[in-house]
Amino acid sequence: MTNRRNFLKQASMLVAGGVAGGSILTGCGGGSKGSASKTPAKHIGLQLYSLREDVSDLGIQKVLEIVARMGYSHLETAGYSDGKIYDLPPAEFKKMVNDLGMKVTSAHLGRDLSDNRNEDMAWWNRAIEAHAAAGMKYMIMPSSPLDGEGATLDNVKRYGDYFNAIGLITAGVSIAFGYHNHDFEFKNKIDGVPVYDLLIENTSPRHVIFQNDVYWTQEGGYDPVEYLKKYPQRIKTLHIKDVKAIGVSRTMDFKAIFDQAYANGVKDWYVEVEEYDGTPQEDVKKSYDFLAEADFVK
Repeated sequence: MTNRRNFLKQASMLVAGGVAGGSILTGCGGGSKGSASKTPAKHIGLQLYSLREDVSDLGIQKVLEIVARMGYSHLETAGYSDGKIYDLPPAEFKKMVNDLGMKVTSAHLGRDLSDNRNEDMAWWNRAIEAHAAAGMKYMIMPSSPLDGEGATLDNVKRYGDYFNAIGLITAGVSIAFGYHNHDFEFKNKIDGVPVYDLLIENTSPRHVIFQNDVYWTQEGGYDPVEYLKKYPQRIKTLHIKDVKAIGVSRTMDFKAIFDQAYANGVKDWYVEVEEYDGTPQEDVKKSYDFLAEADFVK
C-alpha cells in the first residue's frame, strides 16, 4: 500500500496549479456523478485519501460533490500544505464542505522531528492556525519513523515529548492532537512491548489521543477490539478499513469493533480505502453502503 508518510512529504513540496487542475495531495479516478445513496443517513466519515487520485484528476470541488451524493456526513483531510487545505484558504474549504451538507472534522498531516525544534514547532503553529480556521476537531499525525532501526525507546520518548508539545498547542484552540498507526507499531517491539503501547505510555493523556486504524492493528498481529478495551481513554477516533472495500474480505469483525467503540464513547470514525477492486469511487461507495446497511452502525 502507498506509504502515507512519503505521500504527505511529496505533497507538501508541491505548488498546486489550481483547485481543478493537478492539485496537491489527493484524488481518485473517474468523473461519473453516481447516484445518491438510498440507505438511511448515518454518521459515516470518509478519509479523503481514499480518493487521492480523483482529487488530482478532478479537483477537490468535484470530489466533494461526489462524496456528498454517496451519503458521507463528515470528512478527514489529507491535503495540507503551506497554510492551505487542498490549495484553498481553510475557511473557504470549510464553506465548500458545509455548502454540500457535510462537515470537515479531522485532518491528517505531519512533520517528522528534525534537528531544529524551533522550525518544527513553527511549522505546526502555522498548521494549527489553518486547521482551527477550518473548524477541525482533530489533527492527526498519520505515521512516524518509529519503524525498523528507528524503533528504539529513546526515539519513542523523543516523539512522545514532540507529540505532547504539539498537543499542548492544539488544546489551546480546542483541537485534539493524535497519532494514527500502521502495522509496524505492533510488529516492532522493545523488550517485548509493542511500540504502540510505548507511545501511549510516553504521551500525556491530556494532550495526545490515538486514532486506531483497525485494519493495520489486525495486520500487526493484534485484535483492535482488545486495544479498544485496553485504552478506552486514549483511543478517541478510528479508521475503519479493510483489505479493499469495507466488508468485502470478511476478515474484519466490524460488528465487534463498532460495539466496543460505541461502548467506549467513540464518536468519530472515518472510512479509508487504500486499494481497490473496482474504481476508487466504486469501492468508496460500496464501503458506505455496507456500513449504512449494517445494523451495528449508528
